[in-house]
Amino acid sequence: MSLTGLALSGLIGVLVGAGTYTAYYAEATSYLRDDPTACLNCHVMREHYDGWQKAGHHAVAVCNDCHLPHSSLAKWYAKARNGLFHSKAFTLQDFHEPIMIHPWNHQVVQTNCVACHQAFVEPILVAGQPDCVRCHQAAGHGPRK
Repeated sequence: MSLTGLALSGLIGVLVGAGTYTAYYAEATSYLRDDPTACLNCHVMREHYDGWQKAGHHAVAVCNDCHLPHSSLAKWYAKARNGLFHSKAFTLQDFHEPIMIHPWNHQVVQTNCVACHQAFVEPILVAGQPDCVRCHQAAGHGPRK
């Protein structure tokens, strides 16, 4: 084996090892399920998780019900997209404090609000699509009202 081949093999080994360790440390497989405790892998989500436990949606929805598309392909695309974004943000510590929802994810939440509450919001939708979260911020992560 040439010196270049040996160096390339070593580099690949280091990258695979570092990637495997990172996936283990970040509990990456927990994100493949719908368990809300996966959100607690990131300390910045503690307040949101605690708020969800007190909110009205706690009894009827988990994080993924609101924050991910419901079709299989779109759901897995969103999980991958969010996973890459979150990995970068938390590794480089370049996220907004307090944590804020990305506009793309906000649209997913909006779509899911309308889908779950279709019968109730049908009359409102005639006049256009309002921003559900703007008025109902505490619905998913706040105290019961």
